Amino acid sequence: MKNIISVERLKRRLAQNNIVIVDVRFDLMDADAGRKAYLQGHIPGSVYMDLNRDLSGKAGKHGGNHPLPDWDLFARKLGKLGISNETTVVVYDQGNDMYAPRFWWLLDYLGHEKIYILDGGIDRWVEKGGELTSEVPNLQPKTFRRNEKINRYVDMEEVREKLRSPKTTIIDSRAPARYLGDEEPLYSRAGHIPGAVNYFWKGVLKEDGTWKNEEQLREHFSQLDKDAEIIVSCGSGVSACPNILALDNAGFTNVKLYPGSFSDWISYDKNEVAIGEEDE
Repeated sequence: MKNIISVERLKRRLAQNNIVIVDVRFDLMDADAGRKAYLQGHIPGSVYMDLNRDLSGKAGKHGGNHPLPDWDLFARKLGKLGISNETTVVVYDQGNDMYAPRFWWLLDYLGHEKIYILDGGIDRWVEKGGELTSEVPNLQPKTFRRNEKINRYVDMEEVREKLRSPKTTIIDSRAPARYLGDEEPLYSRAGHIPGAVNYFWKGVLKEDGTWKNEEQLREHFSQLDKDAEIIVSCGSGVSACPNILALDNAGFTNVKLYPGSFSDWISYDKNEVAIGEEDE
């Protein structure tokens, strides 16, 4: 599966130059947990990027809880970490979580072609005998040039325009209980965007927590129309990203992120919210 790298392959690559490893561990319920975990122990040579401070812009009244970052600022941050357009980048989570795919999506949107997610994250690294260190590397700054891909994300108004359109499918990537409105631990309203179908993002993983292969992903998304535009949402544009990567590997070519997702959708009083299963 493209954009996924195994622990064994990463170990072989470590001896080579021009590779930067990025730790993006995070906890939505404890914003400092990821950075603390990084300082306690990380894959040798890796640097840390924070979901709130680095991979997102400042949240406001609208735009969702994790709006996209300012692209100029994000590109400068990448450069300071030693990432150029030619650098091979490997990003990892605690396991196969949703934050590494968020980082993958950001770099992919900016046109970076050598970005890989470590399958199984730091947990698999340790399981396979990989060492950890608390030493923070000092990498040589480089220049990262933006080369955005067009038509990769949509805003709230575009989602509103395409509700119930036969040419557009809206995916909600959250857990079924949140999609149905049975529970909502983070936001003031529960439910989902009307017409959205539920594909919980963890469905792209096997029972052992590793990524499914292309054939398994094609089966997973077999009910979707490959000719349709697919807009992927979640709570705030983070857990949508594993689904986007999986759809890409399953052969879907017209896939877009709704960055604000449900947290943005409910920030507008005019927007309706659906509860329960969608009618066929």
